[in-house]
Amino acid sequence: MKKIGLVGGTGPESTLMYYKELNTRIDQMTNGKAMPDLAIESVDFRKAWAYVSNGENDKLADYLSEKVSCLKSTGCEVISLTAGTMHLVINEIEKKTGVSLVSIPKAVADEAKSKGYTKVGLLGTIFTMEQDYMKKDLIDAGIEVCIPDKEDRELVATRIFEELELGIVKEETLKEFQDLISKMKNGQGIQAVILGCTELPLLLNEKNSPLPVLDSVEIHIKKLIDLAV
Repeated sequence: MKKIGLVGGTGPESTLMYYKELNTRIDQMTNGKAMPDLAIESVDFRKAWAYVSNGENDKLADYLSEKVSCLKSTGCEVISLTAGTMHLVINEIEKKTGVSLVSIPKAVADEAKSKGYTKVGLLGTIFTMEQDYMKKDLIDAGIEVCIPDKEDRELVATRIFEELELGIVKEETLKEFQDLISKMKNGQGIQAVILGCTELPLLLNEKNSPLPVLDSVEIHIKKLIDLAV
């Protein structure tokens, strides 16, 4: 089994999900005979988020590249970022480190294509919704990507940053997101919704969403396990 390396802490809640699920699932797959060798380089979330917010992509790439290089030096062969937003600089990280990262956007695009979706909604941080790094692989696969209107984008981004990043899950926030997804379904004709922030599965899932979800954490974890095992 290949050693897994995660750049975590962006934010801590999703990192916990990755750690728990990778260990639990591989243990189950091997009938209790093995758990993964796994290393986590946890970043200062406040520092990383400040780089993103200030448009300091060079500093962000340098900072995350240090973490990826540390994982590589400890023998990790399957390495990934655990936050959708940090994929903003994935190409720069790969160039700096020589590591081919296991991409969340690519894994999500492959899953959406396999399910036959042609038009999907994208929820995430304001950067994920408004910039291209989460959309490009989907568009290349022939899938149209829709985002909420400006007011709803700001709502989603606020709830992620002020609640979900801190592990706070509220019923009233779930209702807001359910209404937003229904609005996108009726107004834009989306067939499914991408949970493009790795904290969104704390709130939304197949059982409570008005539309099928493409859970970026679930999809990414499956890909990591496939590559490691």
